[in-house]
Amino acid sequence: MSMIELEGKVAVVTGGSSGIGLATVELLLEAGAAVAFCGRNQERLQQVEAQLRARFPQANLFSAVCDVLSQEQVQAFADAVEQHLGAVSMLVNNAGQGRVSTFADTEDAAWTEELRLKFFSVIYPTRAFQPQLQRMSAAHGEAAIVCVNSLLAIQPEPHMVATSAARAGIHNLVRSLATELSTQHIRVNGILIGLVESGQWRRRYETRTEHDQTWTQWTQALAQKKHIQLGRLGFPLEAARAIVFLATPLSSYTTGSHIDVSGGLSRHA
Repeated sequence: MSMIELEGKVAVVTGGSSGIGLATVELLLEAGAAVAFCGRNQERLQQVEAQLRARFPQANLFSAVCDVLSQEQVQAFADAVEQHLGAVSMLVNNAGQGRVSTFADTEDAAWTEELRLKFFSVIYPTRAFQPQLQRMSAAHGEAAIVCVNSLLAIQPEPHMVATSAARAGIHNLVRSLATELSTQHIRVNGILIGLVESGQWRRRYETRTEHDQTWTQWTQALAQKKHIQLGRLGFPLEAARAIVFLATPLSSYTTGSHIDVSGGLSRHA
């Protein structure tokens, strides 16, 4: 049973066809929200939508192929969402994966690509959906934006220098947006994830050198190496719960804030 009733509300999740994004879509559907999600792989989107419709036969659901780094595609997606589901009151900006590189081996083009990915995957959807969010906040008292960010924003890793810097910028952007959009009663918050089970970690497991280790053993060893206090990787559902909390009136007096979902990986008070 969901802890909040979202019937009549419309939510959007970018990057919603896998991992944390998909887990968020599922939680929002369970709560009765109408949900739109996008991704770049049409085949994957169709498979996921079919699975979701089988699980939630009464769901009001919409998916579309959209590259969040294309302002035109994002605006077309926003227009299509409103046409199919109505105006949006919850937007989840679920950005992409990290880049492994040091300062010495990060070329100019890689810096540009990483900064563009992290910033504009938030800027374009926020810009496109802001008019809908503003209308819904005017009608119902509030709307919300949640940005999925990484603990790298406040605890950078030297082998992920470009991603860490970009994540820090998004951390700052969330606070700036929260201040600017507060006059429109749009709350803006984020989550800071640590190591969460994903296809990326599964691929690393498949190419491991310790072939006698099970997935559980391998991830527990990784957690120990990384000094994760809870002794394991996080689950997408655990991040999704924090997202749904911030996207809904459960957190109606919270804006410009971040929830740490890192299992104790954070060394910051």
